Order: sequence, then C-alpha cells, then structure tokens
Amino acid sequence: MNRTLLSPVVCLVSLLTTGVAMGNPIPTQSQIQGTQSAPLERSHSEQATSWGLTEQEWTRFEQIQAGPRGFWSPNLDPLTALGVEAETDQERQRYAELQVALEAKRAERELAYQNVYTAAWAKLFPGLLPIQGMASPPSTSSSVEPRQALFVEDHCPACTAEAQRLQNSDAAFDIYLVGSQGEDEHVRRWARHAGIDPTKVQRRQITLNHDRGRWFSLGAPGPLPATLQQVNGQWQRLD
Repeated sequence: MNRTLLSPVVCLVSLLTTGVAMGNPIPTQSQIQGTQSAPLERSHSEQATSWGLTEQEWTRFEQIQAGPRGFWSPNLDPLTALGVEAETDQERQRYAELQVALEAKRAERELAYQNVYTAAWAKLFPGLLPIQGMASPPSTSSSVEPRQALFVEDHCPACTAEAQRLQNSDAAFDIYLVGSQGEDEHVRRWARHAGIDPTKVQRRQITLNHDRGRWFSLGAPGPLPATLQQVNGQWQRLD
C-alpha cells in the first residue's frame, strides 16, 4: 500500500479561468482533437519521468489500476502498484529501490519545511493545537524509526485507550480521526477527551490528522482502533 499512509501542511489553491472567444470560427472536431492530443501525450511522459519510470511502465501501471488491483487499492502509487504486480524478482527489486530513493528525497524536503512550519505555528498560534490537513503519515527515511499511524473514531472507548497507551509508551505516532468531516475543532475535541498531551502535539511527537478517506483506501481489515506501521514499504496492521 501506498506509504504515503504524510505531509503536515496542505495549501489548496483553486484557480478558475473562463474565456470567451468572440468573432472566431467554431473549430472542427479534428482541430479540437489535434490541439488536445499533444498536451496529453506530454503529460503522460512527464508523469512517468517524475516517478523514474518509462512510458511503457506507466502504461503498465494504468493497465494494473484498470483491473482488479484498482478496486482493491484505488489510490495505490505507481511504484507500489508495479512492485506488487511485478512478474519477476528483478522487477520487484527495481521498483522497491526506486520507491526508497524517491521517498528519502521526499522525507528530506518535508522535514526541512516542517521545521520552518513548526516554528511559524508556535509563533503565530502558541496556544492552539495544530491539526494536519493531509491523510498521510509523515514520511520517514530508512535511518529513522517508522512512525505508527493510529486510526480512531468518535464514541470509541477502545480508541481512547489505545491513544493513551501509545502516548504513555513515549512513541512517536500520528492520530487519524475517521469521520472528522474536515473540522479542526472536531479533532481537537477528540484529542482533549482522549487526554492527548498538548506539549507532545506541539513538538510533533504526536500529530492530529483528518482521515479524509485514508482508512478506507488502505483496505485494512478489522474494526477501529487500528494501529499501522510501514514495514518494507508496505502498511501493516500491528494490533
């Protein structure tokens, strides 16, 4: 499964541009197709390159996601999808190494930005618990102990107990509230009820996150609470 079970900050920018051409002849269908095909082809190639793949491999990824794997794991990233469905050990090794290298770079960039973000949050909102917007656990490199991801829900005493257990163990972990509806105060209220230490949240030893459908996309069996951790690039349930 996609590792990317995080980034701490999300900024969503929406740009809507409407153009009306006056006095120009209506283009034919062949002209429309001609103007659209080239950008799509470039996009296809660029997407493959961004993951370190060939265009043939990207096509293979699209074929995989169009089949049963797309139903089992609809949000699977290209490298994981190709690795899971690889036909030879050599292919699996190639995709695993590509994924490790890509995730290491991502972790380095995210950590650098997170340090600046944490300082800015403490400066601007010193008394408010930060809530993460992305449903993806923070990235980790191979030299860092992987963080655990705890998925919880409202009205769940077992969820509260598990959160307290992890907190008392002094582990670094990320809490994901299923059904938060994107409401920050909803997550904060759950954290206060569960007795989550604000100091640990400020230090990011514990993070509070909106689930935003991640739990269902993981396809992990069993009820909540659920504690998961990445093992060899794959999310595995620990409890």
